[in-house]
Amino acid sequence: MQVDQALVQRVARLARIKVTDEEAASLVTELSSILSFIEQLNEVDTKGVEPLTSVEEMEMKKRDDVVNDGGYPDQIVANAPMSEDHYFMVPKVVE
Repeated sequence: MQVDQALVQRVARLARIKVTDEEAASLVTELSSILSFIEQLNEVDTKGVEPLTSVEEMEMKKRDDVVNDGGYPDQIVANAPMSEDHYFMVPKVVE
């Protein structure tokens, strides 16, 4: 991909970054080197390689999905200004 000052200015505008013409000139070479490195990465054969979330194989910590509280709906809605059939009632706000 060819990077020029117009592209740098466009990217800077999209990123809402103020870039002067002098800065844009130096950014052309920096962005070109970054994109050439990415092109090198695209040449690597990654077929059969599983995606990783870490360099070490780990198992995600999970908790048991159990109900550990509840069974007393009367106490839950006891302080509510309005309730009906163990549900909180709120005033109508949309007509």
